[in-house]
Amino acid sequence: METAKILVVDDEPDILEFLQYNLEKEGFNVVTASDGEAGIQKAEQENPDLIILDIMMPKMDGVEVCRVLRSRPKFAHTVIAFLTAREEDFSQIAALETGGDDYITKPIRPRVFLSRIKALLRRGSRAEKEEEENTVHMGDLIIDRDRVVVTRGEETIELAKKEFELLNLLVSKPGKVFSREEIFNKVWGTDVIVGNRTIDVHIRKLREKIGDHYIKTIKGIGYKFEF
Repeated sequence: METAKILVVDDEPDILEFLQYNLEKEGFNVVTASDGEAGIQKAEQENPDLIILDIMMPKMDGVEVCRVLRSRPKFAHTVIAFLTAREEDFSQIAALETGGDDYITKPIRPRVFLSRIKALLRRGSRAEKEEEENTVHMGDLIIDRDRVVVTRGEETIELAKKEFELLNLLVSKPGKVFSREEIFNKVWGTDVIVGNRTIDVHIRKLREKIGDHYIKTIKGIGYKFEF
């Protein structure tokens, strides 16, 4: 994991230097960019294992950069973390909705920052090694786990990375009620901290895309998939 390549994109030179120093001290291979457009170019050139994006940047903000990257197949499973100096829910929700795996709030504490980065890399590594059945048919949905694609007839339903992982978990045992804690642990991992509204945001987006009749809310417990 220590040899992983990490791309850091931030328009503040002091923060860029600070993050690069701490990551390289841990043995990571670090490349940097100072704005969103340059970040996309560097990602294409370097194909990093993990990308750290500041949300507020010139030319193209971090959320838009994430949206562009997630639209390209080669970055469908790349781990993406956001940096934000803001505490507002909307920035954190926007980051997760576009396919971000985690967000880290400034000011950055080196130990906490490095712990979060290592946890994200471990989780990404585990996900790559998992082998599951290729295709699942649920109602009028076809879920292709190898290609990370959901289709309905001739229609391809575009899902963000975490939306797909959440759907994949729910359809693994139709009718089973997954508690919120179980969903957090299996989709985000026990060593990653996310906001309380994260599951709600992803469930809402899934219902908008696949139909609200598939995912049932069990009040006070969690969610289940029915067809």
